[in-house]
Amino acid sequence: MPHEIAIYGVLVPGLLPVFLGCLLLMVLLDMLVGRLGLYRQVWHPSLFRLALFVCLFGVAGLLLIR
Repeated sequence: MPHEIAIYGVLVPGLLPVFLGCLLLMVLLDMLVGRLGLYRQVWHPSLFRLALFVCLFGVAGLLLIR
């Protein structure tokens, strides 16, 4: 995995595309969980969203290391 990626001459961190992809996936999962009404089973929905995003980003980052 490269440390920096050049996008139109601007160096950005190598994990930025992974972060944006996980953010998009998190928005889709958030809509799905909200539609299914699963947030009623969660104590604190905001913390659940954060924890889900951290898990997604962590798994994606670990998969790129391999």
